[in-house]
Amino acid sequence: MQIQVKCRCGEGKCPEWAIVELQGVVEAQSSFLDRLQNLEIGRLCRPSSQENYTFTVGYHELSGSKVPLKKPLLVLKKNRDLDPDQPNELNSSRVELEVIGIIRYRILFKTRPKALISKAQPVVKEKKAGEPNPDVSIK
Repeated sequence: MQIQVKCRCGEGKCPEWAIVELQGVVEAQSSFLDRLQNLEIGRLCRPSSQENYTFTVGYHELSGSKVPLKKPLLVLKKNRDLDPDQPNELNSSRVELEVIGIIRYRILFKTRPKALISKAQPVVKEKKAGEPNPDVSIK
């Protein structure tokens, strides 16, 4: 079987993709298991023109860096065309792969996440008129 690879975006104009590499496991809550597609798990930011990135997931922030791959990877989409002369034959289908992107970099997060929640702030009680101030002692 012959598989053709086509690039319709033009020479050197394929969209750039990146791999996000995390240490550990990202698990979805059981309430989201039936709708994982297009689920937003966090926010990926590049604070400035540097090669450093931050990834915020809930109350955790990870710091990472952009690392080039040794060899680029292609992102392919599989298209099947049935042979019009033999529509009922499974083996007669023609498979074509379309290039939809190229991956040249990975964003590597190799450190432990930093917690964004600090210690709890003390609760300030509102003073009612006429009540003595407990912080002032009378001698």
